[in-house]
Parts: sequence; structure tokens; C-alpha cells
Amino acid sequence: MSDFCIEEELKKLPGSPGVYIMHDANDTIIYVGKAVSLKNRVRSYFRAGVYHTAKISKMISLIDHFEYIVTDSELEALVLENNLIKENSPKYNTLLKDDKTYPYIKVTVSEPYPRILFSRQMKKDKSKYFGPYTSAQAVKETIDLMNKLYKIRTCNRTILPPEENDTPDKRACLNYHIGQCMAPCRGDVSIEEYRENLAKALDFLNGNYSGILKSLEEQMKAAGDRLDFEEAARIRELYFSVKSIAQKQKITDYEGEDKDYVGFATDDKNAVIQVFFVRQGKLIGREHFLFKDEQSQEEEIVSSFLKQFYSGTPYIPSEIFISSEIEEKDVIGEWLSAKKGKKVSLITPKKGQKEKLLELAGRNAALILSQDLEKIKKEEAKTIGAVHEIEEILGLPLIERMEAFDISNTSGFANVASMVVFEKGKPKKSDYRKFRMKTVTGPDDYACMEEALTRRFEHGLALQGQNVENRERESFVKFPDLLLMDGGKGQVNVAESVLSKLGIDVPVCGMVKDDHHRTRGLYYKNEELPIDTHSEGFKLITRVQDEAHRFAIEYHRSLRTKAQVHSVLDEIPGVGEKRRRALMKAFSSIDDLKKASVEEIAKVEEIPSNVAEGIFAFLHKEEQ
Repeated sequence: MSDFCIEEELKKLPGSPGVYIMHDANDTIIYVGKAVSLKNRVRSYFRAGVYHTAKISKMISLIDHFEYIVTDSELEALVLENNLIKENSPKYNTLLKDDKTYPYIKVTVSEPYPRILFSRQMKKDKSKYFGPYTSAQAVKETIDLMNKLYKIRTCNRTILPPEENDTPDKRACLNYHIGQCMAPCRGDVSIEEYRENLAKALDFLNGNYSGILKSLEEQMKAAGDRLDFEEAARIRELYFSVKSIAQKQKITDYEGEDKDYVGFATDDKNAVIQVFFVRQGKLIGREHFLFKDEQSQEEEIVSSFLKQFYSGTPYIPSEIFISSEIEEKDVIGEWLSAKKGKKVSLITPKKGQKEKLLELAGRNAALILSQDLEKIKKEEAKTIGAVHEIEEILGLPLIERMEAFDISNTSGFANVASMVVFEKGKPKKSDYRKFRMKTVTGPDDYACMEEALTRRFEHGLALQGQNVENRERESFVKFPDLLLMDGGKGQVNVAESVLSKLGIDVPVCGMVKDDHHRTRGLYYKNEELPIDTHSEGFKLITRVQDEAHRFAIEYHRSLRTKAQVHSVLDEIPGVGEKRRRALMKAFSSIDDLKKASVEEIAKVEEIPSNVAEGIFAFLHKEEQ
């Protein structure tokens, strides 16, 4: 900004709280900060004799011009600063590298017959939440165990109490028949009876294991006394599952409340923050966050972490313990309290159990620096580093989201397309999508690709500006920073034609194959660009390509199998559309259905015993 005079603009700064935004000569935002007094804070960067770290000194040397936004309070400035940092990722701000969502256990206590569910979000929906946990697998195992122990329903039906349920489903589902659900859908389980079991499950989730362990021991002994060894073995398996989950809760905070302990370690080049999550007095998990090549002070890194991490996590504990006092302690505490709706305290403990647990978090952070840093760097080289390599080859400023498409069919039968998404070099499977061709018949890959891309981007355009909460629709709203095509020039031309018609500007890159159908280079802007086949960038492109291919083939195979099942089931007397769908859902192939007994077929919803006998007889008529 050639007409911008820093000296003159500094004189105009107000003494109000607000946010200041530093730009370089290319008008790129390189730093965002907040201030109680914009005049004092911004002037301090340019005042002679003021000490700055090497990182900030470098940033100051690049400032071409700045702008600022006045706010009514320091709290408003903090919120605005945080939003601008998340939106612009300025180079000289301390940025949280990790983008994690933590799993919760959700109990739908507002329903007449509540369920225990896995959830990635904590919403204000009258449900009860436990967590966050750091292991999704552990959460799923715990939920599975709860359902087995207490026979909690897993279906998503709306089930009314017996006195209000005029049409109970006496058949129930398989879980009822194998003793893993009370089946309130049958209309003979009262809310009180069901909630007795739910109360035991909630007690378990609150960490009270002794009662269930004692009960299981008694049941196991009783089964052994009556020589029912199969039942005894089943109960023993549940017993050890409970003990395994209980063992993970060994470290405790004796006050039994929700707290986070934020440990810190640095080696002058890198910094690590380790967070211990304590819920209801028990350490349920931990997570670390790496800050690369940091020359910032501990206070700045911890402050930046608190603002960025707790702006994205759905749950905020009542107390957060930090290893040193920070200047923004009061305003961050006020902001967190407003987000939580209750008082949140930032505490630096000086003695006792809390200090020891905080020291333990710090030692773990130091251990990550000394032992795991190389492993972390290698992983980042495969993901973020690989993306940077692709950016450099293509001359693109920022690639955060990549999408790739592939086509699969058998001689034109069941034409399908896959869409896979990679963000920051990692697959984002929740955004994967499948397309079954509606307009293309016969083996025409170009036409299939044109239809798939048109449908994907038209859907995205239609959703632009809408408040989209449905996760399935969210994947279409965000457009990619790079579109990767499995083929070379032909596929790229198809993609660019679709994007041009829709008025969308997305870079398109193709993969050029050699005589052995291996990628040898990239096709971008009508030019073949060489790529080192041993580089991390090349390996990432190969992973994206393989993933798109795998996803397309799996979808095509599932349709082909269902088509085969569909054609055979059409011939069976007594099997209409509804029963056919139920059978296709229960059995993945005709072979699986043929292996099933009459009793197993009769367990399928919608299939009465006489129809099951007819299905069995039809499938085995050649053997008779």
C-alpha cells in the first residue's frame, strides 16, 4: 500500500480496546493481535529500544501497512482476534496445528426409552454427555459393553410407553432374540423398568464399577454351579471387559470434578503442550499439541493455545490449570465463562495434588519433545509437508482441501463414481461421497465424470449461503483448493469444462501415466510437470489416487452383489419389495442367504416363519 505512512497512521491510533491487523507488501495478513489500548500496543512495535523476540522482529521488518478494528471491551477484542486468526492463519501468530474433534458418550435421557450413543459433538439437546475421550475405539467398546450389560436399545425408532403405544412390534429385532435388548418396542417394558437398567449404566459411566463386578462374579459362579459353562464363559468375558475399562481410570483427582491440566515444554526450537483431561475426578485421556519452530515465550504460546483450543472444543471444564501466570488470564477466564455459561477459572497451583498432576503433564510434554518429535515430524512430512511440495510444484499458495474422483463399472453396467477428500494431507472419510450415474449408459468414463462433477458442484452451489447442519450436506458446501483427476489431459478437460460452465474457479490437476500405467508426472495448465517419484508429495498423490479407486470399486461391487441378490429374490413366491429389502439388508449375498437356516431367515424383520420356509425351500430346490 504505497500511500500508507506508518508514522502518520500511528498518530491516529485511538486509546480504545480493539484488534490490529498487520499486512506485508503483498497485502497478506501476517499477524493479528488484540490490545486494551490500540495506541499503546501498536506503537510499541515501532518504538526504538523495545525488546522483541527474533520472530517478532522479523515480522515487524515485513510490515507494509496495518489496519485496526475498535471494540467496546477487551473481551470483544479477544473473540474477534480469535476469529480472525482462525480465518486467516497469519504466519507470525502462534497457531494450533492440530485439528481434532473428541468423541463423547451421549445418553438421550430426554427420550422415554433412552439410548447410549457415540457423538463427536456436544449439543444443548437435553442429553447427558460423558467425556471428552481421546480414543474413539475405547468409546465404542464402552458403549457396546453398556448395551450388552444393561440391554439398552440401539435402534433409532421413536418408542412410546405401553399405555400410549397402540401398535407395538411384537417381532422385535435380533438383539432382543440374543438377549442384548429389553425390546421396549414390543410394548411390554415399562419406562420405570427400562430406566432401572439405564440408571445402572449411568452409574457405570460415572466410574462406579464395584457393583457390576460383584454382580458378574456371582452370576459367573452360579452358571458354573449349574454346569452351564457356555454362559459362564460369556459372563467371564463381560467381567474382564469391565475390569479393562476400569483399569484405564487409575489416575484420579480426589475432588471428583472436571478439570484440564495444561502442561508445557520447549527446546527453544519447538514447543509442546500436553493436556490431561480429568472428568469426574478421573484421568480419562490426554492429548499433545506441537508448535513448530517456535521462538515465542511460554506465556504467548499458552495464551494462544487456550484461545484456539477452547474456541473449538464443545466442552469446557470448570477449572483449567496452567503452569505459569499469563497476562490475559482474567479476560480469557471471562470469555470461557461466557461460552460455558458457568464460572471457569484459570489457576496456577503452587502445591499439592494439582501441582503434581500439572508437573506430570509438563514432564509428558518434555518426553514428547525428546522421544516422539522425530516421529511427529515424519508424520507431518507425509501430510502437511507433502501438501507443501505439491503447492510448490503447481505454484499454488495454499492447498488445504483436495478432492479426487474415479469411475468404476463392468462393461457399462452399474456406472458409479467416487469422491474422496483429503484435508491437510489426511483422508477426511466423513466427506467421502458416492454417485450412481443417472444419465449415462454404457462404458463412457468421460460422460460419467462429467455427470459426477456437475452433480457435486451444482449441489454445492445450491447450498452456498445456507445454514447447513446436516453432515452429509456439509461435504458439498466447501469447495476444494485442488481437484485431482486420475487421468491426464482428457479428464482435466472434462473437469475444467464443468467448472467453467458453473462459473467456479478451482485448480484442476491430472496425473500423467507411463507405459506401465504408473504416474510419471502432473498435468496442470496444459503442461506436463515432472515430479520426483520418491518424494512425499508423489506418495500423497498416489494415496489419494488409490483411495479414490478403492472407494469406487467397493461401491460398484456392492451394487453388483445387490443386483444379483435382487434378481434371485424376485423369483421367490411370497417375497415382495418390502421383504426383499429386509433380506438384502440382513444378508450381503445369495451365498450367505443359502447358508442360513429357516430359523435364521425367520429372525429377519418382515419375514414370517412360513415365508422363511418357502425361501429356504426355493434356494435348496436343486438339492431335493
